[in-house]
Amino acid sequence: MPSNETLREMHHQMVRIRLFEETIQKAYFEGKTPAFDIAAGPVPGEMHLAAGQEPVAAGVCAHLRSTDAVTATHRPHHVALAHGMDMKRLAAEIFGKDTGLGHGKGGHMHLFDAATNFGCSGIIAEGMPTAVGHALAFKKQDRDDIAVSFFGEGAANQGAFHESLNLAALWKLGVVFVCEDNAWAISVPKEKSTAIANNSDRAAAYGIPGVLIPDNDPVAIYEAAGEAVARARRGGGPSLIEVKTDRLFGHFEGDPQLYRSKQEFALIKERDALRVYERRLIDTGVMTSQDAQATWDRARAEIGEAIEFARSSPYPEPASALLHVFA
Repeated sequence: MPSNETLREMHHQMVRIRLFEETIQKAYFEGKTPAFDIAAGPVPGEMHLAAGQEPVAAGVCAHLRSTDAVTATHRPHHVALAHGMDMKRLAAEIFGKDTGLGHGKGGHMHLFDAATNFGCSGIIAEGMPTAVGHALAFKKQDRDDIAVSFFGEGAANQGAFHESLNLAALWKLGVVFVCEDNAWAISVPKEKSTAIANNSDRAAAYGIPGVLIPDNDPVAIYEAAGEAVARARRGGGPSLIEVKTDRLFGHFEGDPQLYRSKQEFALIKERDALRVYERRLIDTGVMTSQDAQATWDRARAEIGEAIEFARSSPYPEPASALLHVFA
């Protein structure tokens, strides 16, 4: 069981992630209405938000060091922030500014941060073999740093999933594979695309532990991740954790979500893991309602500074398009 301090810190991470996502959502729609224009506004292009999936990032990343490698998906903000990415540089990258992580060239789906050993990609399952490569490098360097690969349930049907688990298990690499099962691969429900109910069962095929977290519970995620991270650090090999989580927003912003029923919308709003967790901490005396409000206020101030930094930062000079590229 995590300490009260850890419980409060996970709450803080979840709050700042939620507020960051909601603030980015508002900025994204500037200039894009009444007729949705994906190219308009200060944040053009696609935008994939992870509201609802905060427990996965907070529970797993609570065990990590900045020297551990983390790979994520096209829906990466929650993991990036929980792993310690600078919020100002993240926001600037989303706004396409020169002060961003990739000087505004990567955008929100292609983040890279050497300071926290973080990377993500818009390619499904791309981060899995990358995490295996990180772990192999750590092993050859005699380091107990590990790699964590966050991926969606749709990625579990890709060849990279099976190749990555196979090699990691064969070479006993320090990798923790974390499946964020939000039940939807864009607009395709899991039961229409996947032969088994739980991808954690697939761990048995590679002789590694597979753990299912069925209810998006931050504490259960923290405990499962603690065991998997400890196993990886001591050289015991990889683990697979699957979390049944919720995607509160659409696959992308502007997604009409006609594939989801009103009943599902009502259900996921009712079981919003952040609100449930906050109430649980208050009810058990881990914090007071005043403490909770202070956390929201502190996060709101941090996010306000990050967004102001992004908005006021300069765009890259046109000539810089020829910099930081492979020849």
